[in-house]
Amino acid sequence: MNTANYTALIIPANSTDPLRLERLEDLPRDLEQLVGGPAEGIIRGDWHVYVNAEGHASGLLPNLRATQLLSECGADGHLVRGTAVFLGRGRHWEEADVPEHLVRLAEQHLGFARAA
Repeated sequence: MNTANYTALIIPANSTDPLRLERLEDLPRDLEQLVGGPAEGIIRGDWHVYVNAEGHASGLLPNLRATQLLSECGADGHLVRGTAVFLGRGRHWEEADVPEHLVRLAEQHLGFARAA
């Protein structure tokens, strides 16, 4: 059981739902609940994003904000469907808090505002 807590940037597919930073406590369970099914990761540098592994096949809504963030990070060519959960990547591929540079990109390009 994973007892570590990590801060994730969560981008819902519905563009009217706000982006949020959330503390995850039980990664496998929390990730599956957030993405609505089995989670798969897209890994880039010091971060990765989890999405629903069956998002395309099950017709989940395109997540244009997460797709845009991926593009801003140089990861073009991915059309994200459903909720996207961004986390950091530690030294030995373990989970980590979402990197600050991703949060800043979300603020600059997606209108994300951190809670005061």
